[in-house]
Amino acid sequence: MNRLEGKRALITGGTSGIGLETARQFIAEGARVAITGTNPKTLEEARAVLGDDALILRVDAADVEAQAGLARTVGQAFGGIDSVFINAGVADLRPVEAWDVAGFDRSLAVNLRGPFFLVQALLPWLASPASIVLNTSINAHIGMPTSSVYAATKAGLLSLARTLSGELIGRGIRVNAVSPGPVQTPLYGKLGMSPADLDKTAQAILSQVPAGRFGTPSEIAKAVVFLASDESPFAVGSELIVDGGMGL
Repeated sequence: MNRLEGKRALITGGTSGIGLETARQFIAEGARVAITGTNPKTLEEARAVLGDDALILRVDAADVEAQAGLARTVGQAFGGIDSVFINAGVADLRPVEAWDVAGFDRSLAVNLRGPFFLVQALLPWLASPASIVLNTSINAHIGMPTSSVYAATKAGLLSLARTLSGELIGRGIRVNAVSPGPVQTPLYGKLGMSPADLDKTAQAILSQVPAGRFGTPSEIAKAVVFLASDESPFAVGSELIVDGGMGL
């Protein structure tokens, strides 16, 4: 299929997991794609997967000043932007008493502040119509222990999907959210846990998922393709939950 034929797309956090698979599916659907990441190793691995036609940029999602440069670089390279998937994020899970200001500020910067200012910076480059998809989380809806700060940042991002839709729809810009449940991605390997603790955490999470398994990056990417495409013109400020029933 060519549901994104001719679309010019930006995907943040596009070097692994959901972001990389979404970039792969966007390209397969006919889009021209730019991705961002921070790890030189995974940036090169993404280049091997996506090919030389993808624009691959090293950008820290938490760096507010870098967002303007990112928007300008992609906008000038593509001559405009039709679809954006704001996917870069961190999942820092800690008991409430273990939080410090530095960790709190880092989660807020990557998951909420950076995305907000990226949207602001993209406005001069976005086409009409254009689609922005925000990667939020089912954690914005449930009270999972140790997720307090992560869930708060994702709830803020989910709120932006609604409020920015109300503000930007007059410019032809739709903003929607996809809210995954637990997905088997490298994100879980970045939590700093021992293998035994990581397995224990995974089993505890799985016990809350009626589907009885983790989701796959491909399943989330398909939802993003739909929201980014012209198949969803009436989806404005909506949330597509893909969580295996975790939020029931």
